[in-house]
Amino acid sequence: MSFVTLPELGEGIEKATVACWHYKVGDRVTQDDDVVEVVTDKAVFNVVAGASGILRGILVRDGQEVKIGEALAEIE
Repeated sequence: MSFVTLPELGEGIEKATVACWHYKVGDRVTQDDDVVEVVTDKAVFNVVAGASGILRGILVRDGQEVKIGEALAEIE
């Protein structure tokens, strides 16, 4: 099991809000695919899958905030 986590996005950025998911649970993702778009007060970022596999769970829904390093989704 692998997790998609919110990476460091830049100096001073501590959290982001999930804007939209590019995949749904059950979809196959490939390492480095853009899986989710997040928004901060400074910019919009795409977060990539760190591994290839099946998206087994979305842990943070659209509109929810997440802190740097927290898990956004599970890939099996």
